[in-house]
Amino acid sequence: MSEIESFVTRVEDVKPAAWNDQRGRLSFHTLISGESTPSDGLVAGVAIVEPGGALALHSHAQPEIYFVLEGAAIVTIEGVERTVSPGAAVFIPGAARHSVRNAFDKTFRFFYVFPADRFDQIQYNFVDEA
Repeated sequence: MSEIESFVTRVEDVKPAAWNDQRGRLSFHTLISGESTPSDGLVAGVAIVEPGGALALHSHAQPEIYFVLEGAAIVTIEGVERTVSPGAAVFIPGAARHSVRNAFDKTFRFFYVFPADRFDQIQYNFVDEA
């Protein structure tokens, strides 16, 4: 049996981080991550992209899953655009270049999961689209 105990975290109890630079314009609440919770093996949280906001084109070694909670956005993976809305699950292979763009008039929220022990182990590699 694992030495790690179960626990519950809530979005409203986690201070959001925010990016408003070349990485994009969004905020996120990392709910499960070894540097702040007694966990290992997974990192998970909720990202919020307001209308007009985005997560810039990037990649990271780990695969990732998005599950759309609210709103709609355009998710681009390796050049293929897909409009996603509540109930959609998106699988992003490791090292795949991907981005998120909220071109709609409502807030877009999605749950994200990485196979890593800590969020700070995710090395984001942003792509200069110029």
